[in-house]
Amino acid sequence: MQSSIFALLLIKVQASFSFMKELKHLNKYFKKYRYKLLLGIIITVIARLFSLAVPNYVNLSIQVIENYFGGTTALSEAKQTLFLYILIIVGTALLSALFTFLMRQTIINVSRYIEYDLKNEVFDHYQILNLNFYKKNRIGDLMNRISEDINQVRMYAGPVIMYGMNTITTFVCVISIMYIKAPTLATYTLVPLPILSVLIYQISKIIHQRSTKVQEFLSSLSTFTQESFSGVSVIKAYGIEPKINEEIEVLATQGKNTSMDLAKVNAWFFPLMILLIGISNIIVIYFGGKQYLNGEIASFGLIAEFILYVNMLTWPVAIVGWLTSIVQRAEASQKRINEFLKVEPAIKNEIAEETPIVGDIEFKNVTFTYEDTHITALKNVSFKIKAGETVAFLGKTGSGKSTILDLVSRLYDVSSGEVLIDGQPIQKLNLNNLRQAIGAVPQDAFLFSDTIENNIRFGDENASFEAIVDVAKKAVVHDNIEGFTKKYNTILGERGITLSGGQKQRVSIARALLKNPKIYLFDDCLSAVDTETEEEILTNLKKVSKEKTTLIVSHRVSSAKNADHIIILEDGQIIQEGTHEQLNNIDGYYKELYINQLAEKE
Repeated sequence: MQSSIFALLLIKVQASFSFMKELKHLNKYFKKYRYKLLLGIIITVIARLFSLAVPNYVNLSIQVIENYFGGTTALSEAKQTLFLYILIIVGTALLSALFTFLMRQTIINVSRYIEYDLKNEVFDHYQILNLNFYKKNRIGDLMNRISEDINQVRMYAGPVIMYGMNTITTFVCVISIMYIKAPTLATYTLVPLPILSVLIYQISKIIHQRSTKVQEFLSSLSTFTQESFSGVSVIKAYGIEPKINEEIEVLATQGKNTSMDLAKVNAWFFPLMILLIGISNIIVIYFGGKQYLNGEIASFGLIAEFILYVNMLTWPVAIVGWLTSIVQRAEASQKRINEFLKVEPAIKNEIAEETPIVGDIEFKNVTFTYEDTHITALKNVSFKIKAGETVAFLGKTGSGKSTILDLVSRLYDVSSGEVLIDGQPIQKLNLNNLRQAIGAVPQDAFLFSDTIENNIRFGDENASFEAIVDVAKKAVVHDNIEGFTKKYNTILGERGITLSGGQKQRVSIARALLKNPKIYLFDDCLSAVDTETEEEILTNLKKVSKEKTTLIVSHRVSSAKNADHIIILEDGQIIQEGTHEQLNNIDGYYKELYINQLAEKE
């Protein structure tokens, strides 16, 4: 019950501050870890209570000394009492330190759990967004939001809660004790605090604006550096290092100026805190001294106690500015994160039940226009492929061949018309089942910065090493892998840069073969291999895909020689189709191209 009240209280506190509205997204995580947070808060209160015993016993110790010099306490009794008070001071200080350690272990750990969960949430959301999202947003910006922005949010979920509760507990307890012991002196002492509150409110608004600018700049910097590192070979080839250096210098200068603008505002906090606390100390000494001389307070030890209380308030008061800055940064970062989390995926898996895939594919009057370029890649295209058939798509660059494969794997949805798999509209199939049934080899082979073995194993994580070697042989890349010093344990560079273009394509083919899917999609995946290797791979693919639905996209007519059916596209439309024999008996440009390429092959 208490934990539920705490969770609701935390949400209400957030709701009361309009500048924290973006941080409401974290409420579900606070509810999830409410028991750990409640324990951390209890430990925080206990730690503060132990620390509050010190000023009181310092006061009592001074009173013992005053009583001794006043002749009302014997020396032996004074020593014994002082020794007891010192033990209490040391003991409470040690207990306070112990509970402070436990406080950090509890609350900071929760912030790490929330960071972990939030990163997974963002990453999972990234994975379900369609390709248009990645065409519109830069990778560097996406990386910055899942790393730097989430780190700023973590600071809010951990240190802000920990130090915030610490500050509240200290303020409530210390101010209450001060008013109980000397109301007039407490009032004089706390005069600077309202001034401090006004200053914090004004400066926090400026911090919020400048924090947003800093985070936006970090995204720009991440994007620029990521693109520069990925394209370093192009930069070196064209000798444009000086130009890139100039651009990064401009960015660095902008970043310095943006960060300095924020730092200048933050720099006002601590000096103001120390100044106001110093004024409070002077007030304690001056008015406390007057009250002591006038007999309004009984002991000089009370002045020492109040000075200790004021100094105990120094860190909590000073930390308010830092906490405000963190909250503002976190709010700005969470707003940037929420912008992406609110993006609805254009393609959703709305079918919960399992839908096994056989492999029949049919296009009915399909037209497709790319959202980002507004180019109509397919125009009223219709064809039917039976399960187990091999169909090749030929045509010039930009004729719409690769788009067909993207529609089959439902990376996009058609603008009009219908794509059917096993007689069912593709939207009525379980998206996971559909993609699990497809083994795709993209035009631009992508390999991860991992071992060759693990890159192939990506097709089936439970596959044996023998199965990996077998598909590597079928993809005619086994001998190349064996030529490396570490063979299948060779670590590839980013995007597989260690391998040549043809080797990358063949490793990608091996990965698809290992998956053993119902449908193969080969998108011009032999463009970087020589004709002899192509011949051997095609022969192996014919055996492997004998009972699989296979779609082959290629510029080479030779890649289509084993196809049961050939479809020729131009400007997004089917202009010719038929079997190998039928295409040999037609007139036109593609007949000439077809015969010439076969002649070159022979």
